[in-house]
Amino acid sequence: MSRAEGPSKKQGVSSVKAPAFIPSELIARLSAAATAQGFRVETFGEVEGCPLIALTRRTVGPRPRLYLSAGIHGDEPAGPLAVLALLESGAFAHTADWLICPLLNPAGFSRGCRENAAGVDLNRDYRAVQSGEVSAHIKWLARQPNFDLALCLHEDWEATGFYLYEVNPLHQPTLAEPMIEAVRPLCAIDPSELIDGRPAVAGILRPEFNPAERELWPESIFLQVHHTRLSYTVETPSGFPLAQRVEALKAAVTTAVRLTLG
Repeated sequence: MSRAEGPSKKQGVSSVKAPAFIPSELIARLSAAATAQGFRVETFGEVEGCPLIALTRRTVGPRPRLYLSAGIHGDEPAGPLAVLALLESGAFAHTADWLICPLLNPAGFSRGCRENAAGVDLNRDYRAVQSGEVSAHIKWLARQPNFDLALCLHEDWEATGFYLYEVNPLHQPTLAEPMIEAVRPLCAIDPSELIDGRPAVAGILRPEFNPAERELWPESIFLQVHHTRLSYTVETPSGFPLAQRVEALKAAVTTAVRLTLG
């Protein structure tokens, strides 16, 4: 079962142990790379002495607004590392306004575990908020404009390949199939017909649900309700080599951005 969108999983234990990282070092590298690319580095909270940061870059005139998040689960390191690699390579085009939250769970990241230090799954906390991290994130989001596209970077220790969720209630032109095809040369695509108990076709899930009926909200549902009408949660398989997972996420992000910007 996918853990990004599905029920919080207390009954199972991941067989993949994520490496523990020093979040302050990663945050310093993210901040330096972002500053070099003309981003503003904002601090919107603090956890165990580590800042919760947002990287924003806006340009004069109307531009597509693109949101990117990673690191909400501390045992999913490929997302923050992919954001770092994209920043360091100058991949974020100046023809868009960018709003990036690259490491939403530094306490979990330092421990190599899914939850925060208090044992809260942050990606189930966006409705009845318990955690300081999500509370701070929601307050930051409330100060931002709506997004034309949101991308949430995740990993799944049960997956046999890459897959993604599309939330597209207005039936805008889909980015899902091109993202899958961009990833395919780099990483196997999960062939399962059911992922997280939901139908999947060639690595793509398009769940239909009423947010009001969901007791626990992941970030993607909160974004759908309050900030965007087009979002993708992209998932790499945690059992694959870390470098391969980073490259897969980079390919998915760059493809979605290229198609959005035309």
